[in-house]
Amino acid sequence: MNYAFIDSQNLNLGVLELGWRLDFERFRIYLKEKYKVDKAFIFIGYLQKNQKLYRRLRSYGYELIFKPTVRDSSGKAKGNVDAELVLQVMIEFNNFHQAIIVSGDGDFHCLVKYLLRHDKFFKLFIPNRLKYSTLLRRLLNSRFKIFLEDLEKKLKIPNKSGF
Repeated sequence: MNYAFIDSQNLNLGVLELGWRLDFERFRIYLKEKYKVDKAFIFIGYLQKNQKLYRRLRSYGYELIFKPTVRDSSGKAKGNVDAELVLQVMIEFNNFHQAIIVSGDGDFHCLVKYLLRHDKFFKLFIPNRLKYSTLLRRLLNSRFKIFLEDLEKKLKIPNKSGF
């Protein structure tokens, strides 16, 4: 039984910077069919106005873990989910065979290293090959890395509607 732990902001911003948008329904199916992911957790900042999005993600089979958001000096909502993702991995540690982490954030270096040491790490899905941590580059060889841009044709939203 494999679980995926998804840093939604890193994922969403990473593919948007590449000029496309991820089809979260296709992504969930891909994780299940290709990597036998039984549970996929999305870590996301909570905004009351996004209820429709949250319902849609749940309908695709994701389990949502919310982070309360705060506003930065420019009024933009911020919700760093790193601690929640690490904590959830540890809560679920005995429930999964191997973990997939979806993020290019170097803050997860210690988590990936720990999972590797315990033979519980499967893959790192990196949203943007140009913008991911040097710490993760050094830690993992290519057999552990999946670049989402290589899956664009399979996983992008075909038109401008959606997420």
